Amino acid sequence: MQIIPAIDIIEGKCVRLTQGDYNQKKVYNEDPLEVAKQFEGAGLQRLHLVDLDGARASRIINHRVLEKIASRTTLHIDFGGGLKSDEDIRIAFNSGARQITGGTIAVKQPDKFESWLKAYGSEKIILGADAKDRKIAVSGWQEKSELDLLAFLEDYTDKGVVYTICTDIAKDGLLQGSSVELYQEIRAAFPELKLIASGGVTTVAELEQLSEIGCFGAIIGKALYEGHIKLEELQKFI
Repeated sequence: MQIIPAIDIIEGKCVRLTQGDYNQKKVYNEDPLEVAKQFEGAGLQRLHLVDLDGARASRIINHRVLEKIASRTTLHIDFGGGLKSDEDIRIAFNSGARQITGGTIAVKQPDKFESWLKAYGSEKIILGADAKDRKIAVSGWQEKSELDLLAFLEDYTDKGVVYTICTDIAKDGLLQGSSVELYQEIRAAFPELKLIASGGVTTVAELEQLSEIGCFGAIIGKALYEGHIKLEELQKFI
């Protein structure tokens, strides 16, 4: 299983929110590149980079941060947050993203998201399936839709999606554990889907659980920044 640290960006800084609430923001480092280099130095190979300014503005904003990290590390970066147009996605890939994540656009402009799948291929496009109470949430988690999570995943696996990042918003940033049972359910329903679990991961034991149920990857954010999981503890997964 891939261990994927997360860097969330607001105004060029590395931050974390709690349950997607922009009013519950904590700045961890003024320099995201420094954080990315720490992850790289620990042997991690991937990075989940989120443009929170972009998520709120519905367009790419922090592509310079992406470009800096991509050009100065070897990390495989998946980039998301506010990607809505063909120009946004072009900028993201030109700035060094290896994959992009689309969530809101997959809900609100499914034809556009499908066109990206066709143009770039399913290895480069990750479906962002962020849910609260099993309903898909969009627009930086500011809106909850009536779309059922499993129905949403079924629709897009039928359309060729291979990778999905599934975040249980109710767990995110609380350091109270991840939704292992939900991920088990998704794995059972869609065994071919490369599921990346996100939200609430707090301990190495949870990572072992997620690995055992067959998750492709697990995203860790606040647990790393707050010291609940140490980088050296992740060596067994590398």
